[in-house]
Amino acid sequence: METYGDQLSDKEYDLEDNHDELNFFEEEGGEYNPDKDFTTLEAWKTAREVKLFFYNKIIPLLPNEEKYNLDIQIRKAAISGTATIAEGYGRFHFTEGIQFYRISRASQAELKDHLISCNDLKYINDTIYNEGVSLIEKSKRILNGYIRYTQQQIKNLK
Repeated sequence: METYGDQLSDKEYDLEDNHDELNFFEEEGGEYNPDKDFTTLEAWKTAREVKLFFYNKIIPLLPNEEKYNLDIQIRKAAISGTATIAEGYGRFHFTEGIQFYRISRASQAELKDHLISCNDLKYINDTIYNEGVSLIEKSKRILNGYIRYTQQQIKNLK
């Protein structure tokens, strides 16, 4: 079965006390690296760029009548884009992780639709629209690559 750590039972382990048993957290050289987590993933970094783009360049341009409509939808999708990558990375099974990465990809698609709506409704200009599309497409490409990489890890375990 595809897993990061089949050797763990249901009991919880303390990272410091059970370092040898937690080899699924270790780097190739055998040392645990607490600095390597979801924030080191290019997929997460580019999804974060998209999130910050929407928070800094789109949401401030929305009219007050969109405060409880488009504004909230954008906020939820933007936060979901990075949060689901983080949650997927924290899962023990590659297959579970992939499902979360796909949810993140769906959030990116949702943000693209919101960007189109903002452009159609003339809340943003074409320059901002094109910048947003470029960021979203870059994020989706990198995320698709990470999904393929993770799928390959499953095949390598078999």
